[in-house]
Amino acid sequence: MSIRKQGVTRRQLLSQSALFGASFLVGTGFVAGKAEAANWALAVEHLKPETMATLIQMARDIYPHDQVSDEFYAVAVKGYDTADTAEAIEVGVAVLNEAAKGIGYANYTDIGWERDRVDLLRRLEDTAFFQQIRGGLVTGLYNQKAVWPIFGYEGESYTHGGYIDRGFDDINWL
Repeated sequence: MSIRKQGVTRRQLLSQSALFGASFLVGTGFVAGKAEAANWALAVEHLKPETMATLIQMARDIYPHDQVSDEFYAVAVKGYDTADTAEAIEVGVAVLNEAAKGIGYANYTDIGWERDRVDLLRRLEDTAFFQQIRGGLVTGLYNQKAVWPIFGYEGESYTHGGYIDRGFDDINWL
């Protein structure tokens, strides 16, 4: 059996989730992290900054990982900030915000408890908007090479000679 640093397989990476909420600021044309350690900002061109902030919160609620910063979620949803998708995304976020009003909040990002946000998303999970965001997040979030080390995923093995020498025979679950 080979001795190597214990990593995470792609399957484990996609199946792991730990519930966590996030907070952020919305500025004119920018969405920025509110946490002291966050020193990033995301310029938006076609979406409202509030819409992008909602998408980031929604991304955190759909694929929650407390060890992943908002910056990576922002990169994952940045692809929706296009002229082609902006109108549909704005309408979808408006529907989400209306649903939040139905349970007593001004909008989705005002819902303080993650469980309440997730319950609201579950009511909307059959909508085309939710499925579009959820589907795009799988690749948008987990294909970022900068995220892989956070989960212990070592990446593909083909360029390193395959999985035989990179943990194929490591079966520590027996």
